[in-house]
Amino acid sequence: MPANYHIGVIPGDGTGPEVIAEALKVLYAVSRRCAIKFDFEEFGVGGAQYLEDGTLLPDRVIDQLRRKDAILLGAIGHPDVEPGVLETGILLKLRFRLDLYVNLRPVVLYPGARTPLRDKGPGDIDFVVIRENTEGAYAGVGGFFKKGTPEEVALQESVNTRKGVERCIRYAFSYCRNRNRKKHLTLCAKTNVLLYESDLWFRVFQEISREYPDIKTDYQHVDALCMWMIKNPERFDVIVTNNMFGDIITDIGAIIQGGLGIAAGANINPGGTAMFEPIGGSAPKYEGKDCINPLAAIGSAQMMLEHLGEKEAASILLSAIKKVVMDDLKSLEAGRMGHGTREVGDLVAGYVQAA
Repeated sequence: MPANYHIGVIPGDGTGPEVIAEALKVLYAVSRRCAIKFDFEEFGVGGAQYLEDGTLLPDRVIDQLRRKDAILLGAIGHPDVEPGVLETGILLKLRFRLDLYVNLRPVVLYPGARTPLRDKGPGDIDFVVIRENTEGAYAGVGGFFKKGTPEEVALQESVNTRKGVERCIRYAFSYCRNRNRKKHLTLCAKTNVLLYESDLWFRVFQEISREYPDIKTDYQHVDALCMWMIKNPERFDVIVTNNMFGDIITDIGAIIQGGLGIAAGANINPGGTAMFEPIGGSAPKYEGKDCINPLAAIGSAQMMLEHLGEKEAASILLSAIKKVVMDDLKSLEAGRMGHGTREVGDLVAGYVQAA
């Protein structure tokens, strides 16, 4: 009997529906090639729905998504909605309510892709960032005092619990061992200034490292790590860090691997469901132009297959993505690929079926 997976699909806003359509197209090709069945259920969550009736993310939708084997997300973000409304009301709510406490971001330069880093190639850029995804500065703790007056005070607290830090670091050690590449885990924090938060991360990191004697470890201040990611990215294997720092350094990772058009990510609850998405956002200026690069969304589908344990299917899809990058695209940038969005999806699907 072929495996049958129930997948929640949130196309979202802007170019999200366009790239998700190509990811689904490719997954149907995978289904035919590898005898895997997918049941997709679409959820109309996003800016358009909010503008229509004020709905963000109802509890009934969260309950339905919780029962899925995985979730594919296109993008959330609408130019007609005030910043922060959709991000907190949908994206952060999904992470918090589904406890998606691991953000997993591979940073890999594929052959044929261009990096802005001089003298660096695919062998130099191949690492993973593991970001704590449900605490830190994004926990929403803070507020205003005397807002709108000359004496205004704004407070934003970073919340880091022992439980939250430990489970993220433990996941990182386990992931690093299973990745079995350099077996080198780097902690990114700021122990010389953020004395309490970074001290907790550093102590827990040291304690857990004793359980993994086969894993080499080191520490980098976040500012130094940003420099080394650009100067010598080959020094990294797996990086683990907090929510805010992870948000920043993964964007550096995206650009050095060729841009947002290829950058895929996952939000994981190891004991529950997981959500997979391109990290580039809704890109509304490209909406409807058939020019956005769908490979980040297709790559997130590839990560989903790996997460579901479909190793052969994941390998076939990864090879197809690499072949398109190497042989078919002039660039990874929107409008400069030499192919339209739908054509890129067709190319990947064709390579999958021919494998």
